[in-house]
Amino acid sequence: MSGADGRKPIVVGIDPDPAKRLALAWAADEADRRGLPVRLVHAQGVPTGGYRSGKTKTQPSWEKWNRTLHETGVEVLEGAVAFVESRWPTVEVSTLLAEGEPAWVLREEARNASLVVVGSWHLSTRHELFASASVSLPLTAHAPCPVVVVPEPEHTTQEPAYFVVGVDNSPHAVAAVDVAFEEAALRGAALRALYVWHPPLLGVLDEDAAVRECRRVLSETVAGRTATHPGVELHHEVVRGHPVQALTEASEHALGLVVGARGHGGFTGMLLGSVSQGVLHHAHCPVIVVPV
Repeated sequence: MSGADGRKPIVVGIDPDPAKRLALAWAADEADRRGLPVRLVHAQGVPTGGYRSGKTKTQPSWEKWNRTLHETGVEVLEGAVAFVESRWPTVEVSTLLAEGEPAWVLREEARNASLVVVGSWHLSTRHELFASASVSLPLTAHAPCPVVVVPEPEHTTQEPAYFVVGVDNSPHAVAAVDVAFEEAALRGAALRALYVWHPPLLGVLDEDAAVRECRRVLSETVAGRTATHPGVELHHEVVRGHPVQALTEASEHALGLVVGARGHGGFTGMLLGSVSQGVLHHAHCPVIVVPV
């Protein structure tokens, strides 16, 4: 839901573990920078396995299960509200306690949001698949607004501060560049715009011409943005390699990495959707996935 004055909130998925607060902190800070409300969402989608009394495990009634989950969810949200209010007392806060799969609930909330923010944890491939990725991947694939995935634990940034944006010749890249400039401007940071050229397996007849074409597309994609955001120092580069690896390495100490949800072109027929999924698994900075 929008704020009382029609402002679309920044929606953040709340983890029940109070030690995992980086996504919430990112969302609260962004809300303060943008002058937007923040909406805290805690979704409960999987029933508990039962209650153990001594050596006997008994399945609770649905009524008791719902009541227990509700009480726990209220406590989780109350703790999150207190965290935001202590960090930014002037930020408007609303909450939602919902039953349903977190990815589905957050996708519904995204319909009226400026951004959706979720946390992620770099676990083993198996655990990542069934934990944070089970929320972030379907959410980034279907949300109508940008989705920000903030990793735990916190990574080390570098001064002077900068953002990285991945560019190809698709409309998704144009949208990603717009968001990247806005984020950099909000923080007084520089911006590195990268076009990653991934040569085809059979090679090309004229590699120099291919790289010149990459530079042309990159220049045209970022053209005009510095006039809108004169405070953003822009660096644009064409690099050769695998897009996921190149973008991950370039953003190692960045404030964030911005990519489009999907697209073709500079990634040599490779769906940018697969690139965005790859950087979600490997990047150690916040990743902003932008739809068109």
